[in-house]
Amino acid sequence: MGEATAKEQSYGSAAFRKEFVVQDIQAGVITATMAIPLSIGIALMSDYPIQVGLATVAFASFIGFIFAWFRPGNFIGAPGIAAGLAPILAMGVATFGIQNMAFIIFMTATFQAVIWKFNWQRYLLQAVPTYLVEGLLAGIGLKIALKFLPFLWTLPIGLSATETFWTPDRITVVILSVIGAVVFLSLFKKYKDTKPAIPYFVLIFLGIVVSQFFEVKMLKVEDVSFELGLPIPDFNTTYMWVYAIFFALMLAVVDVIEQVMSNAAIEKIDPLERPCDSNNSLLSIWVSNMGASFFGGMTNLDGLAKSSTNRLAGAYTKLSVLVIGLMITFFVFNSQYLDYLPYFALAIIMIFVGIKMVLGLLHVAQFGPYALLLGSLCAILVFKVGIFEGLIVTLLLNAIISYVIFSKVENKPTGTIVRHYFDRFKNDDTNVN
Repeated sequence: MGEATAKEQSYGSAAFRKEFVVQDIQAGVITATMAIPLSIGIALMSDYPIQVGLATVAFASFIGFIFAWFRPGNFIGAPGIAAGLAPILAMGVATFGIQNMAFIIFMTATFQAVIWKFNWQRYLLQAVPTYLVEGLLAGIGLKIALKFLPFLWTLPIGLSATETFWTPDRITVVILSVIGAVVFLSLFKKYKDTKPAIPYFVLIFLGIVVSQFFEVKMLKVEDVSFELGLPIPDFNTTYMWVYAIFFALMLAVVDVIEQVMSNAAIEKIDPLERPCDSNNSLLSIWVSNMGASFFGGMTNLDGLAKSSTNRLAGAYTKLSVLVIGLMITFFVFNSQYLDYLPYFALAIIMIFVGIKMVLGLLHVAQFGPYALLLGSLCAILVFKVGIFEGLIVTLLLNAIISYVIFSKVENKPTGTIVRHYFDRFKNDDTNVN
């Protein structure tokens, strides 16, 4: 990936080009429609208030548009809260409390700022192999799918207060869920390469219509009072301080790696074949995260799902991202309109997202049996043991296996192995930006 800033004049503005205004506005409207239910589901999975999740996406969109004028990371990427980070954030909420998460996000942004300053994102995919990242996301995807699976048969509180599980009302909800899933998957298969937002449009419309005739559990958005404040934590022990720092570091690294991987894909689908600059993307990310920490927001990145939708919807510049931000801002302050979304429709979307993350392991097969085996092990450990623990264990196992191969099989001394490892990080400027 090349330096986008050095070629800005030849590629035109990343933020606005007169000849693409209509396409960018249209793309922004379509992508926002897809991003809203997705962001709601991720916020729920993260144990964050829905309005906070939407506000994070809106804020990150405005920051992304502003930086596109002078430090563009990519040209069609759409910011948002990442599904892959949802269980990590939920773990943070459970461990530190929602009142301390602003500090966690602040520290995450601080670590990302350091990584951006020294351009260290170039080395992260070498220190943490891609197949382990795919394994991490697969384990998280399984968590997401199973988290939302019960919503396919969940009833409103008044109808679920019975000892009999398979009541007529529950059977009705299950049938609606099955029909919704079949319609969604059929439309996705047909339009995934041309109009990927159509399945989301139709599913949401279908959900709203059937909710007028059947008793189904509906989304209820709790009103949040946004207040600006310093992200000051309230930890009682040294252990919690240390654990919070390492937790934020893990969150920062995973966020950066996901962005680097997303940029590699965004560059391939750019309609004008413009190069991405991942370090510029990281600048926008850490500034957005830093700002979000002052209103209790979440982490963000230019996710591939929303960026692909943005591209296929016709986006050419980040003007589409500004439109996304404006549309989502409307629902932040008019959240009552979100109460028309039934849970079963939201569940179908989130289960689909989770399954896609699990199927990402299939991409690991191209790296060979070892990568597939270790990636699968990482997914299992992340799901069964824990996100942080699963990644650390598989990283250590990978290091031990690599050491044994070099020292025993290839008969190389430890010093040579260490030098070989660090030599991989030298003179890499042309490989990853």
